[in-house]
Amino acid sequence: MTAYALGHLHTVEFGPQIVAYLERVDATLDPFGGRFLVHGNPIDLREGSWQGDLVLIEFPDLARAQAWYDSPAYRDILALRTDNAVCDVLLVGGVPDGYRAAAALAEKTAH
Repeated sequence: MTAYALGHLHTVEFGPQIVAYLERVDATLDPFGGRFLVHGNPIDLREGSWQGDLVLIEFPDLARAQAWYDSPAYRDILALRTDNAVCDVLLVGGVPDGYRAAAALAEKTAH
């Protein structure tokens, strides 16, 4: 089942280390089938509050998303980002094809 790496970048100091990170990150995704879906695009905020940028990366499944994040290749460049950006990063599994929101309701009321 598809999974995602989501990054909420609150602030980024755009300098040589972020440039190096961006130049190298794609190669770390390739072995795990990862691909960018959103990468700092403008946000059309409709509810709540938001500051910063959004990054969304798709993976074939959660195991590959986890393997990417824990991989030596990604760990080798991680500090280039973390030393120059304040962000929240999470990995999350998607829902199966045909999923309906009412399924969540049924799951919650079954307990």
